[in-house]
Amino acid sequence: MTTMTSKGQVTIPKRMRQTLGLKPGSDVAFDLVNGQVVVKKAGKLGKSRFAKVRGTLKDRLSTDQILTLLRGD
Repeated sequence: MTTMTSKGQVTIPKRMRQTLGLKPGSDVAFDLVNGQVVVKKAGKLGKSRFAKVRGTLKDRLSTDQILTLLRGD
């Protein structure tokens, strides 16, 4: 068990840090699942919602054509 500081900080137990591969400076993600907090090591793609789809477009469309498709014009 750990105690939260006045700044909202908590210490992740060593066993969990080792299991998740967390090191100083690692990005950590928190999710709320069924009322419980889930701690995960954040991947590089987790930094941007666009990073997940970056590089997945196979067609060579112009920016205007892509925006038309996305907007449904």
